[in-house]
Amino acid sequence: MADLQMSALGMIETRGLVAAIEAADAMVKAATVVLVGTEYVGGGLVTVVVRGDVGAVKAATDAGAASASRLGEVVSVHVIPRPHGEVEAILPTGATRGGTKA
Repeated sequence: MADLQMSALGMIETRGLVAAIEAADAMVKAATVVLVGTEYVGGGLVTVVVRGDVGAVKAATDAGAASASRLGEVVSVHVIPRPHGEVEAILPTGATRGGTKA
């Protein structure tokens, strides 16, 4: 896989942890992507972030969203093909709750 800083960024936001875990599991099983981390925003919102080649990230987010929607609510799905380097500063580096390590 290409350098993670040069790879696509895929995000799925769900309402509830169970759907987020299902999305993460489906994404890493569906394509060659790296699970970057999760962000617990509050109000039950959980965002799961993956990196990889554009095609793999697109396939992973499609599979993750479909799988998570069977268990709960998928709020948003987005793929950024080539995120700017400064975006790295705000990406989760593991499981966090409200911006702090869980």
